[in-house]
Amino acid sequence: MGVPVLLPGPVPRTSRPRSGRAGAWAELLRLPALFTVPGDALAGAAAIGARPGPRTLLAIGSSLCLYEAGMALNDWADRAEDAAERPHRPIPSGRIRPAAALTAAGALTGAGLALAAGAGRPALAVAGPLAATVWAYDLALKHTPAGPAAMAAARALDLLLGAAATGGGTRAALPCAALLGTHTLAVTAVSRRETTGGSVLAPLAALATTGALTRLVTHRRTRLPAGRRAAAAPGLPGPGQAGGPPRAADVLTTALGAAYAATAARPYLHAALNPSPPLTQRAVGGGIRATIPLQAALAARSGSAGTALLVAALIPAGRMFAKRAGMRKVSIT
Repeated sequence: MGVPVLLPGPVPRTSRPRSGRAGAWAELLRLPALFTVPGDALAGAAAIGARPGPRTLLAIGSSLCLYEAGMALNDWADRAEDAAERPHRPIPSGRIRPAAALTAAGALTGAGLALAAGAGRPALAVAGPLAATVWAYDLALKHTPAGPAAMAAARALDLLLGAAATGGGTRAALPCAALLGTHTLAVTAVSRRETTGGSVLAPLAALATTGALTRLVTHRRTRLPAGRRAAAAPGLPGPGQAGGPPRAADVLTTALGAAYAATAARPYLHAALNPSPPLTQRAVGGGIRATIPLQAALAARSGSAGTALLVAALIPAGRMFAKRAGMRKVSIT
């Protein structure tokens, strides 16, 4: 996800280096974007008040496989369009055969469902609709008005997958899933004009959405003592409400929320002021990178400071990997 990197044309098959083939698959699968995936499951576990465990790891593995299946399927489905608009991509440039990309998408989907099954029936019950959403988006919905909503649903389901795998339920994680899905909806709406630019409304809407989400995530919530939370009705006022001294978790949530806003807002503003393709692509990249601090803020907001810091650690790791792989920019479409 992000903006595309212009790569040289295809090297003749007889002289193509082995590293070139590996690089083509790395580009097809948008490997730097993988760092935005584990935070879904971790935020989902935090949202239900559970510590990550072996089943959470299975959920992360499932999410990674299904995400990569979507990346491979995306380029297979768009191979004709990419031949005209993005000829440097692996399939139209001839570096990866269409059949190989489709086979990879099917294999990764199967692996993702198998890993979810290993995490239990509740996880598989979420992974099934998630896989269906991924395939429906790439094959039918991407270029329709329902495209951004489908992408948002996929990201929200990914968070719920972590909750279902870790604790067996998803109800408590629904608010966090809705917030993450809303962010994804805004980014996807901007990405629809990556190659053509010209849209002022989409980045403006994304900018407003970022502000609203930052406010919702960092707003200090009413909290009850641990022994009374289970018995309390949702939203019931109690001790520790806003107005008292800020807790360490509140400070961490605010800091991560600020990091989210800073990462997403500036490129959105630039794209709104000048909706050229390069700035629109940068706005998409900024929105994608902002996913990680948002996931971390959601985990901190749920009271899991350790999980939040673990997710936040993926930010520099992702940047370092992208730099070393020569893939600072990848594409959502």
